Amino acid sequence: MQRDRLGYANAIGTSWKEQALLNIVKMRYLDTPVFLEVSSVISSYELAGEISLSSNLFPGSPLDTNRTFGATGTYADKPTISYVPVTGDRYMTSQLRPISPQAIFAMIESGHSADFVLRLTVRAINGLYNHQGPGQPGSNATFSEVIAAFRRIQQAGALSVRIEKRGTEEITRLRFARDMDNAVEKDVRYIQNALGINASDDDTLLVFGALRPEPGRIALLTRSVQQILSDLSAGVEVPQRDLDEERATARLPVGAATDGSGGALIRIRSAADRPADAYAAVRYRDLWFWIDDRDLASKRVMMFLMVFSSLAETGATPQTPLITIPAR
Repeated sequence: MQRDRLGYANAIGTSWKEQALLNIVKMRYLDTPVFLEVSSVISSYELAGEISLSSNLFPGSPLDTNRTFGATGTYADKPTISYVPVTGDRYMTSQLRPISPQAIFAMIESGHSADFVLRLTVRAINGLYNHQGPGQPGSNATFSEVIAAFRRIQQAGALSVRIEKRGTEEITRLRFARDMDNAVEKDVRYIQNALGINASDDDTLLVFGALRPEPGRIALLTRSVQQILSDLSAGVEVPQRDLDEERATARLPVGAATDGSGGALIRIRSAADRPADAYAAVRYRDLWFWIDDRDLASKRVMMFLMVFSSLAETGATPQTPLITIPAR
């Protein structure tokens, strides 16, 4: 059990990374992403042994005097792994439904970097848009400044999240601490002015939406997991011949999430030969696409991508892989 539990967990995690990486690459080529989940892992073990011993009681007898000793054993491990394609309502829920603003700020409250989380999961804050592609509202430089201010306030311990239960509905409020040092107070005033928040309010209500809401509220227009994957596909290094032949998109995909310099958040390399030191690698269109194991920034994105995929789940609790070992 100690051996196989870790082995199955490692195999499931590795296959998830490779599936996510492949879907990011496919979206750069405008290919259809496919999601297959492990619904159960059932492992059956069987161990059996037999020992036989025979001897002639009368060695001096003219009868057969042969002595024999024998031992036999068998071991069988028969795992059964079940896969479930993500389709229908489950696909709508896990891939196309935007991540809730409450879940995003819950991550920030737990200590994850505010600027990184907001840059990757949010399209707009109170009408200030993150980087967008052609045909979408233009990016606003204030967006980058606002999320950077959120990060500094978070590091100072001056940001808190409070969740209230009102019947079946959960209300999330943000609060900036008072009696802060001058630098943090300056960041708080900047956010309040940029987002149109009343400085006298102790709490700010967090809601979902694209346009600037009424005073005293912060509206987040969040991304779905599929939009995040599309954004990350900007970091795929596509061979020039594929761009020349128009097999892949030559520009940043619509809604691409970028850092302040305009670069993609993840770097996915490509080559004809299998990489020797890869965090995750997949073969697609006779090429290898991979993330270098020394690329901590890209590995961080992949780690959070799994978290974001879980945050997108709503309704019934997701079924987790199950390992069962019959006891004798």
